[in-house]
Amino acid sequence: MSYTKVIPGLVRANSDNIKRICLSQGRFRSTVASKQHKEVEGGKEEQQLVECTVVKAVQADLISQTKNNTDAQTRKIAIDFDNTHEAYKSKDNIELLRSLLVFKLCTFDFLVDKNKELMDLSKKVFGKRLFERLMKMTFYGQFVAGEDHNSIKPLIHKNQAFGVGSVLDYSVEEDLTQEEAEKKEMDSCVSEAEKESPGVYLLAKCVDHREKKYKAHRQFGDRRGGVVSARTYFYADEAKCDAQMETFLNCIKASGGASVDGFSAVKMTALGRPQFLLQFSEVLVKWRRFFNLLAAQQGKSGMDALEQKLELEQLKESLTKLGVGNKDDIENWFTGEKLGSSGTIDLLDWNSLINDRTKISNLLVIPNVENGQLEPLLRKFTVEEEKQMKRMLQRVDVLAKHAVDNGVRLMVDAEQTYFQPAISRLTLEMQRIFNREKPIIFNTYQCYLKEAYDNVSVDVELSRREGWYFGAKLVRGAYMYQERSRAEEIGYEDPINPDYEATNRMYHKCLEFVLEEIDHNRKANVMVASHNEDTVKFTLGKMNEMGLSPTEKKVYFGQLLGMCDQISFPLGQAGFPVYKYVPYGPVNEVIPYLSRRALENRGFMKGSQRERSLLWKELKRRLLNGQILYKPVY
Repeated sequence: MSYTKVIPGLVRANSDNIKRICLSQGRFRSTVASKQHKEVEGGKEEQQLVECTVVKAVQADLISQTKNNTDAQTRKIAIDFDNTHEAYKSKDNIELLRSLLVFKLCTFDFLVDKNKELMDLSKKVFGKRLFERLMKMTFYGQFVAGEDHNSIKPLIHKNQAFGVGSVLDYSVEEDLTQEEAEKKEMDSCVSEAEKESPGVYLLAKCVDHREKKYKAHRQFGDRRGGVVSARTYFYADEAKCDAQMETFLNCIKASGGASVDGFSAVKMTALGRPQFLLQFSEVLVKWRRFFNLLAAQQGKSGMDALEQKLELEQLKESLTKLGVGNKDDIENWFTGEKLGSSGTIDLLDWNSLINDRTKISNLLVIPNVENGQLEPLLRKFTVEEEKQMKRMLQRVDVLAKHAVDNGVRLMVDAEQTYFQPAISRLTLEMQRIFNREKPIIFNTYQCYLKEAYDNVSVDVELSRREGWYFGAKLVRGAYMYQERSRAEEIGYEDPINPDYEATNRMYHKCLEFVLEEIDHNRKANVMVASHNEDTVKFTLGKMNEMGLSPTEKKVYFGQLLGMCDQISFPLGQAGFPVYKYVPYGPVNEVIPYLSRRALENRGFMKGSQRERSLLWKELKRRLLNGQILYKPVY
């Protein structure tokens, strides 16, 4: 499998086993985002509309896709998110009443806090058949499209008729107790060597070199804790991973058959044993930290990731002094390619020093700063663990190839920070292979992370150098409470931005950077996955400034099914590529998903009455106009 070549390249190896990825040179723009960033608060920068129409257009210059000197004309588009006729024209009155009921129920703390117990009780009292009918009339009908890929087609086709696409997501989860979840997590995140003889296989005279963040901790073994908007998978065995891969394959096929240019969502933790993701993440973080240490030695600490350019000769001297390799070895690392041809090495050059070795576990090598040696994270991996690592990569490869074959784009969801470096790296390797002709693989960036901007800018720069299509989904993040609690209790730096305002600034900074990349190079693509109306308005304002037309389909918008229709449908009807995250699965098997939707909507609805007020407004408008039996026409 070609993208298993993700192994740090400072490992001493037989030269016959080494294959380096060569980065093409070219003329690149600055990687620093514009400092003329202007915040949008409450949509103040957006032109207010007095007409009833959903769209208002004015003339503006278009930046040509070929970047020639020909002046073209397009129209600036502003969306009226208060136009309830356009926002809800795809819904009949029963659907509006259902939304009002569900959103109102989500504001009652007792019902939300005890929603799982109440659903279990209802099932016992009413029986399975009546319970399922009640769920389809309320929560299930609001947030879930149907039970299988055939039953969801009517909803997908209806949304498409009103300009809204689909990101299919089979949302079935195991209904585990906390104790069961903790046991599964501990069993799957600790190597067999550590289980058999704790300390014996650890490095440097039995001193544990593993970092606390990247080790499993029983008190946080249930990764569902404090998470309200993301599915969670727990490893059972390889057969279960194969079954989950088949589920994703069916989802990809359903997406290809039900919609044009659809998306399908996948999670890496469903495809293999998380031990590998933990350990690979630790290796990647330590190699980056090693680069930062070398940068600090050259007086270049505290700079943006891509602004740290190490003087090559000084770098060679530092590596030699640290004993990482002898002088000839180090010289060979930076010769025979364009690496260091400018006299400097940046983070991407550093990351490209990778090799291809027979054993996947040989990738788990870290620099020991104290003695300068490259050492394995653990001294022993079983044959079965080697196979498990390879199988995870093979499953990812199968999914990517099926996405290409079915004309579907693959959205890789973000997960916890102790898994995410590995997930992002594996997704990046998929992009390098499958995004050569068009964007197929999309990575997810969580903007509540302090390092979000560095992650986005580094990946964009790599796509620019190597000439493939960058694909990103920007989200605020789903694991904040869990991440903060874990960092505080275990004892490492909180990875989350200090407050919501800081997260908003980070989101807009990352978004602006990608939009500027689209402006300069039409190979970048971004999904603005947000229920925040101000963020959507900010994006529209930037698109208008850049003359970026929605018909170019470089900027997508995404919201969850059953939420924020007043954003999704006006955008879709104005010609913007907008998608609903469409969960599906049997009623009884998506209850964990529905439970989280109730929890998420509790905060969402308490914080804003806007969606409910718009629903009432449209319902009253229809009743006053005699549209009691209103049916969508499409």
